Amino acid sequence: MMRREVVERRQWVSDERFLDLLSIINLIPGPNSTELAIYLGYLRTGWPGLVIGGICFIGPAMLIVLALAWLYVRYGSLPQAARLFYGIKPVVIAIIAQALWGLIRRVLKGVMPVILALVVMVCYLLGINGLLLLVAAGLLFGVMRWFEQRRKTQTLTTILPFSIGSIREWWRALALTPSGFVLTAVPISLTTLFLTFLKIGAILYGSGYVLLAFLRSDFVQGLGWLTDKQLLDAVAVGQFTPGPVFTTATFVGYLVEGWQGALIATLAIFLPSFVFIAIIHPLAATLRRSPWTSAILDGVNIAALALMGGVMLQLGQSALIDPLTWLMALAALVVLLRFQINSAWLILAGALVGVLRFWL
Repeated sequence: MMRREVVERRQWVSDERFLDLLSIINLIPGPNSTELAIYLGYLRTGWPGLVIGGICFIGPAMLIVLALAWLYVRYGSLPQAARLFYGIKPVVIAIIAQALWGLIRRVLKGVMPVILALVVMVCYLLGINGLLLLVAAGLLFGVMRWFEQRRKTQTLTTILPFSIGSIREWWRALALTPSGFVLTAVPISLTTLFLTFLKIGAILYGSGYVLLAFLRSDFVQGLGWLTDKQLLDAVAVGQFTPGPVFTTATFVGYLVEGWQGALIATLAIFLPSFVFIAIIHPLAATLRRSPWTSAILDGVNIAALALMGGVMLQLGQSALIDPLTWLMALAALVVLLRFQINSAWLILAGALVGVLRFWL
């Protein structure tokens, strides 16, 4: 849609320049679609364009999600709403699976990426912090790529045990508590809410679906402010509405602390994107030419893919609860893989099935 608007219709940039921008934003964390809108605005009119482009891209989606969050809080506990989400949740699992399938073919090329992804996913399921896994995987893959390019004699089997041990030692040294050991919820604080989403927006790399892993780790297991059911509902709303998936933060913020929480969460998760675009513009050419940086980013992409797989398995336990939900998830996955269909229609279909199931 952006290409049709800014390249073909308005001719603000050429196809070559547009593809160059896509390459640049893949070097930084955050939602790529939002960052592309911010970057296009910046190139068009400088700093005012940077701010206006981002706000106009985020604003409509935020307002829609805010309205749905209000309806959810007011009616979400009623049986009628429960029936809707009974059918929506399996479709959300299928959407994540379809995104995984598409990324696997592009990211996991070769034996090393596959093994690294499996190691990261197992570590995540064992409770190791997702941010640590992203950083460790990026550095490890950079080292492995360097060894490969240098044609050293080390094999993958000698490198991986070292990497796993290093992850464990870093985890202990930083006193990162495994999410599964949290016993009590942390008191709700707008400051904590802001800092948590600011951290997510500043370090989340890869597909927007990796957001699920961080939300579950921080808000379900770490802070205890959400349940798995509420997280799945938030993801469903974020997926159903137009705009960036990161507006799920608006929904989560409203559930935690009303409209103030929604505004703070939205500001916090998108703020790093504005800063990164301003920083990356003069550095982009250097970063893209660096083989070392390129290898590290490849490793981060592999870890992000593994986190998506881990969170899909975890959330599937809450969504796939009977034969009908399993059938719905499989059917939705087949449709997504076979046809070019907007996932919003499948979510609507899932909601309809949920209503009919209880009505019949």
